[in-house]
Amino acid sequence: MSTRATRPAETAYTEPTDLAVVREFVRDEAIALGLSRLRADLLTVAVSELATNTLQHTAGGGLVRIWAEPDRVRCDVVDGGAAPGFGRAMPAADQPRGRGLAIVERICDEVGIHPDGAGTVVSLALLF
Repeated sequence: MSTRATRPAETAYTEPTDLAVVREFVRDEAIALGLSRLRADLLTVAVSELATNTLQHTAGGGLVRIWAEPDRVRCDVVDGGAAPGFGRAMPAADQPRGRGLAIVERICDEVGIHPDGAGTVVSLALLF
């Protein structure tokens, strides 16, 4: 567990083939910052969903930043798209799409969203 804040590490992504690198980056950084393997895997799933949405719904790719604060690991997913619609109910089991953002909200301790100049920052946090 981190007892102090750290400087963000970051990685960019522009192509679907970059998603494996993003997942490995988030998992490795989260563990190095003090999250348990299980919690690091949860953060990895959330970031992967957001990065996948970036590639499906925006142009130009995105950026992932991750750092530790005294009681949590925080991760930002930054892209040039509009803010995603959080706060939705989980879609029915027979629906082919639409679960990703609902899953992100359920597995992260904090989810925030704010505009960032030409795009959007989705900020996630998992507590230690």
